[in-house]
Amino acid sequence: MSKDMSIIVSTVIATVMALGVIVVRLKAAKKPTNLKKIILPPFFMSTGALMYIVPQFRLNGSEILEAICIGMFFSLFLIKTSKFEIVDNEIYLKRSKSFVFILLGLLIVRIIMKLYLSSSIDVGQLSGMFFLLAFSMIVPWRLAMYKSYTKMRRQLPSNTIIT
Repeated sequence: MSKDMSIIVSTVIATVMALGVIVVRLKAAKKPTNLKKIILPPFFMSTGALMYIVPQFRLNGSEILEAICIGMFFSLFLIKTSKFEIVDNEIYLKRSKSFVFILLGLLIVRIIMKLYLSSSIDVGQLSGMFFLLAFSMIVPWRLAMYKSYTKMRRQLPSNTIIT
């Protein structure tokens, strides 16, 4: 597969996945949440780090640092739009009107970065960088959600059982 074709295919896949995340997130807001729903996604995503076994995906120190810093910066937008509320003694993730727009904005920024960087960085390394960027975005976001959720859970009556 040519370099241009692999960039197009990976961009289309990333876009479909991002749109899937938006749909899942909107549906999740209709159901009460729990610690498993907050904690498990980063663990499931972490299996993607197996890509670094393949030399083509390995990163150097500056690429690692750049990906982590940008991911952590992007996480601030997700943290800011993720709030919980108590409804009928259950904790729900409050729907934020800006969340969808922020996710779409982050997707567009990532696509533009990918198209720009693909001229100077190998596609495999770029894939490794974007995985690390996404992981570095999700972990702080989920840690913030965990902290907020546990704080909210303490506000519930003690006889309320949450799994």
